[in-house]
Amino acid sequence: MSEEIFALDIMNHPTEADRSLWVDAFQYKEFQLMTKTTFKTVFKGKIPDAETLRNTPALSGHDNVADLVATMDRVGYENVVISATKMWSYHYHHKLILDYSIHMVGKMVDESGGRIIGAASYNPFRIEESLAEVELGVREYGFKYVWFHPLSFGLRPDDRRFYPLYAKCRELDIAVGMQVGHSAEVLPSEVGHPVYVDNVAIDFPDLRINLSHTGWPWIDEWCSMIWRHPNVWGDISAYFASSLDENLIRFMDSSRGRDRVLFGTNGLGLERAKADFLSLEIREDTKRKVLRDNVLEFLAI
Repeated sequence: MSEEIFALDIMNHPTEADRSLWVDAFQYKEFQLMTKTTFKTVFKGKIPDAETLRNTPALSGHDNVADLVATMDRVGYENVVISATKMWSYHYHHKLILDYSIHMVGKMVDESGGRIIGAASYNPFRIEESLAEVELGVREYGFKYVWFHPLSFGLRPDDRRFYPLYAKCRELDIAVGMQVGHSAEVLPSEVGHPVYVDNVAIDFPDLRINLSHTGWPWIDEWCSMIWRHPNVWGDISAYFASSLDENLIRFMDSSRGRDRVLFGTNGLGLERAKADFLSLEIREDTKRKVLRDNVLEFLAI
């Protein structure tokens, strides 16, 4: 029965539809260090070239949108959300080291016939420019989401520089999501405490908020924010389901979390990520809600 569930991936990047983009990312120190730490079993401490990335199951992506849609059809994905991700180099380069354009992602949305759902991103050091991009994504390409990376800017999600984004998302009636927990790249971790979303959820009670990447190592805070705020969800992307914290799995399979947890891959591979999730010994209705129904509700589609 589980195999019949069509998934929605709430968390992915342009590299899923154009794997060549990964090569540019690994010129930066943050990604190079990642090959020796959080991804050392994948890359063995070596900076990957294009051929290595192509043959690496995690982060491999696809050559183009058509190939991505073919994989979605084969393994059972209704939609994949792709974000025009922005990431700042907090320590090494002091500039944007990821800055995918709205138009690039918008073209992917169009080429996919709507199977890709577009998401904007946000640079709190360029507020007016970023808000204009968010509006462009929504008005011109039908984006339904904004995902941003507060850790790379060294700022908490409740920093005043993010409040204009929350107000804009509320105005446009779109959802917002952010990295919480630590980052795979070597970036400031303290600002990633999920509890820092507490004030945001209270100040914007009608804003749909996603706490991305499980909040690890602060799993309990992540569960707490999702449980106590009716406008807060959390996604399990960036981790294979079989490696998730046992407390998180119990929360996800309980009445407290079943309706509030979202599925995502973060580029770890559509087929493996879905199969790994379906292998969990949890309720069938939990699988259906997390893989599909909760994402539909969160994005209001």
